[in-house]
Amino acid sequence: MPQTTLPTHIQVRGAHVNNLKNIDIDIPLNKFVAITGRSGSGKSSLAMGVLYAEGARRYLNALSTFTRRRINQVGKASVDSVQYLPSALALRQRPQVPGVRSTVGTMSESLNILRLAFSRLSSAVCPNGHRMPPTLDVAENDGYVTCPTCGAKFRAPGAEDFAFNSGGACPTCGGLGQVRQIDPALIIADENQTIEEGAVASWHLPGRNFMPIVAREIGIPIDIPYKDLSEADKTRVLHGPKQTVAINIPSAKGKIFHMDNAVYENAFAAVEDSMATTKNERAINRLNRFYKFDTCPDCHGSRFNPQLFNYELNGQNIATVSDMTVAALHDFAATIVPWLPTKMHHLGQSLVDELLLSLQPMEELGLDYLTLSRPGATLSTGELQRIQLGRTLRSATTGVLYVLDEPSVGLHPANVAGLIKAFRGLVAQGNSVVVVDHDTSIISAADDVIEIGPGAGKHGGTVVGQGTVAAIKQDKESLIAPFLTGTATLRERPVLTDDALWKKGALAIEVAHHFNIQDITARIPKNRFTTVTGMSGAGKTTLVLDSLIPALIATAKKRPLPTHVKAFDNGHIRHVVTVDSVPVGKNVRSTVATYTNILDHLRQLFAATPAAQANGWTASQFSYNVAAGACPTCGGTGQISLDVQYLPDITEVCPQCHGKRYNKQTLTVKWHGYSIADILDLAVDEALPIFKAQSAIANTLQILHDMGLGYLLLGESTPALSGGEAQRLKLTSRIGKRQTGTLFVFDEPSVGLHPLDIQQLVKVFDQLIQQGATVIAIEHDLDVIANADYVIDMGPAGGINGGNIVATGTPLAVSQNPTSVTGQYLKTHLALFQV
Repeated sequence: MPQTTLPTHIQVRGAHVNNLKNIDIDIPLNKFVAITGRSGSGKSSLAMGVLYAEGARRYLNALSTFTRRRINQVGKASVDSVQYLPSALALRQRPQVPGVRSTVGTMSESLNILRLAFSRLSSAVCPNGHRMPPTLDVAENDGYVTCPTCGAKFRAPGAEDFAFNSGGACPTCGGLGQVRQIDPALIIADENQTIEEGAVASWHLPGRNFMPIVAREIGIPIDIPYKDLSEADKTRVLHGPKQTVAINIPSAKGKIFHMDNAVYENAFAAVEDSMATTKNERAINRLNRFYKFDTCPDCHGSRFNPQLFNYELNGQNIATVSDMTVAALHDFAATIVPWLPTKMHHLGQSLVDELLLSLQPMEELGLDYLTLSRPGATLSTGELQRIQLGRTLRSATTGVLYVLDEPSVGLHPANVAGLIKAFRGLVAQGNSVVVVDHDTSIISAADDVIEIGPGAGKHGGTVVGQGTVAAIKQDKESLIAPFLTGTATLRERPVLTDDALWKKGALAIEVAHHFNIQDITARIPKNRFTTVTGMSGAGKTTLVLDSLIPALIATAKKRPLPTHVKAFDNGHIRHVVTVDSVPVGKNVRSTVATYTNILDHLRQLFAATPAAQANGWTASQFSYNVAAGACPTCGGTGQISLDVQYLPDITEVCPQCHGKRYNKQTLTVKWHGYSIADILDLAVDEALPIFKAQSAIANTLQILHDMGLGYLLLGESTPALSGGEAQRLKLTSRIGKRQTGTLFVFDEPSVGLHPLDIQQLVKVFDQLIQQGATVIAIEHDLDVIANADYVIDMGPAGGINGGNIVATGTPLAVSQNPTSVTGQYLKTHLALFQV
């Protein structure tokens, strides 16, 4: 028989997903392939929109119709053909933020194996208090065991009974590990104010704005400072009984509204009743500000029912084992089998092997400092991604295409080496790995590099170059090559002397005993750009987001400092703006034009045209979110979703408005020859010359252009923007205004940014500083760190090995500090660019 040659490449022909321009490309199989290009160039469209979408869809098509109906399916990609494509798995750029019940143990699934081990192998205590040796009776007798000392027969808990999200939850805290109580200090906003002026913060909640009038009617003085009220009146404000009174409520226009049965609701009840009746997450977060959270007194924060603490493996219960680091748990696991009776060794070894198998990926990816009890919500993006990747590595499959979107997000350069090792491990198992990334160390390690571009949006979508790293470095058309070879300009900002650095003053904060921070003091120069660096879990988030920002807000509102902040000097900074890379808006109705308020100005322009005036149309006619202006078929979304039963829903361009969102009558109105839909189809840079005489619109367009977002369409859906694009879009309303006394905090602003886009971002930081702002960025990207005025490096490692300030100073000073891990990588980076 003639031998058939195995395919060596995935053949993609005619890909036109999003801005891809009908590209043809062959992607090597069984290799580590990196896709790079500027933000918005079409990298993710090729990787996620073609390779993953088609690979996942074809795999799911092999399943039964019954099964497919229960899976959220991916529609067919906009591509002419894709050949030799393996089944695909994807790891997203931003893992979903875990809920309050998620821990490292539940997310890595290591806790599932531990629960099984405790239910089968542990030493129990009988109802009469006798400690029993481990026994196979649990597995053999439907969970019932007999005490050899007193003969008592009882049922030992099963694996489900050791789950804090099920039967094993602590009855006091419901498996959350925390109890919450309303804090009287938070209920009263300002005791120097009168109730009439708003002293009772909980009476500002929706539906309670008339409560001061009710309080006056029941005899509580509302026109004297709260602190001067009698103790009896204060008790009535906080805990007074419900009662009904008749009141008159004056409106802003002078009218009087009469209520016969207005119910008095005390300050505590206002919060409790609101919490009991809402399921909205945003409303719950708003109400949480009235509570203080303490460790559960019964389970001591472990989340488990204290009765489970009687069950032990080699002297340790499930709570103490969960509190071990992954590294310590690995060592402890080796002691379990020798401790068991000989006849249980086989069962014990089987469970221990499974446990070690679940821990191994976390150890290899540098997460051995985490404990299984660590809440998932406290993990950094990099830690979440590596746990997600670790679960994938455990499967040890072959012949799979792994598509990873920005896996370096949130990773310290020291952790990237472990990530590259994991990619090589997947390839060695017979898989193909495609990675979308900007990190030059990841690109340099790839077997093959694909560069998409050359620009973004309409100016991208083509293959600029493809080949080995050596070939890309020699390609004169490549935009990434200068950053691989070190010939690009790394830093354009002047390096400040010590005197100049601290000339405008400083913020200072001392944090004691919070997460892994024990007692540190940090100073941050005002009106300068500071980066806070360090490995994942080093304490960056704890210092900045959990300590500095709450302290600044508390000081501005004259509230007590958070209990873990020992001292704080705000340096006369009164406002804080937190800018993250969370997508802007939640659905297709949110566009660049709506988010920046450009659409509001456009609607006014169109409403002022003779055609609109003749029809008696107001600005609302030109909103696609209002029935008067919206296309009646798609309701103003520009698209319709077709339910085709067991096949994935198909999203089509609206057949009536053809994606323009508006009805035909509205589109007949023209301004300078353009309908409002025509303008929304323009890119920012295309719209700039058209609106040069309309200052309100032109100014916003110019800011978008200056921030490197000139390629975005005005009608582009904002939830689809990359993390970096979302961050810069959020700043449009801030640029061009005085920002003295304002602190801007950026959480990993380099997310999704090409090195050229990082240069643009640094210019944005410079603009904010020129306007008087102070800028702090939590960052791992060496290009961003190299452009800082001041660096605070935390560590030396993560988790229990972190929580200290290792080095401070200019980037050059930190690079020369031998104790700083970040400094070691920064030194190599600066040397490459000869800084």
